[in-house]
Amino acid sequence: MADRSEEEQLDVIKRWWKENGTSLIAGAVLAAAGVFGWNAWQNYQEGQSEAASVRYQQLVSIATADELDEQQAAGARELIAELTDDYGKTLYADLALLLDARIAVQQDDLDAAREALEQVADGSSRRFVQSLAWLRLARLEVASNNPDAALELLDEPISDSLAAQRADVRGDAFAALGQTEQARSAWQEAVTLAQEQDQTLYGVQLKLDDLGAEEATQ
Repeated sequence: MADRSEEEQLDVIKRWWKENGTSLIAGAVLAAAGVFGWNAWQNYQEGQSEAASVRYQQLVSIATADELDEQQAAGARELIAELTDDYGKTLYADLALLLDARIAVQQDDLDAAREALEQVADGSSRRFVQSLAWLRLARLEVASNNPDAALELLDEPISDSLAAQRADVRGDAFAALGQTEQARSAWQEAVTLAQEQDQTLYGVQLKLDDLGAEEATQ
């Protein structure tokens, strides 16, 4: 991984977000429900503007597509701006920024993705959503050849429910640094945590298998 070109690294992060992005966003909603309690969450939803709910659903339907054309991307950004400007303290706004970062990655604009994620990491009052932002920022740093910065981000107080994802990204950062044994240990931890938490974690076993195959050829 240390010798990958910038284009190859960008492809890696796009695949990772495609595999994990939608499920993690859904997880943010479920986590919010757990924090507020079911009744409180229902009241919270009912108290939000119907327009905001409609706008967010429109955004999800656009932003979770595999590819966006220019018109779709522009429409998504209008919805994101509306949600963040008019409902800036709500969960809708936080999740809209996560989707904004996803769109930016699809368009190969890592700086814009970083800016959106930093807004969530620095401004959200919701630990789970902050944790998603820290994880994705760490993934961006790995893709940008800054694995040390990624490891620093992974030291943030990331939610325990995302421990497997954190271990996965940590393994990628160690691999980018050429620290094979640390990468192997982190990926093995990711597999174990995913099993313990009954989560699906794509690609980690393949990375462990590839690591073994590379060693066998040396």
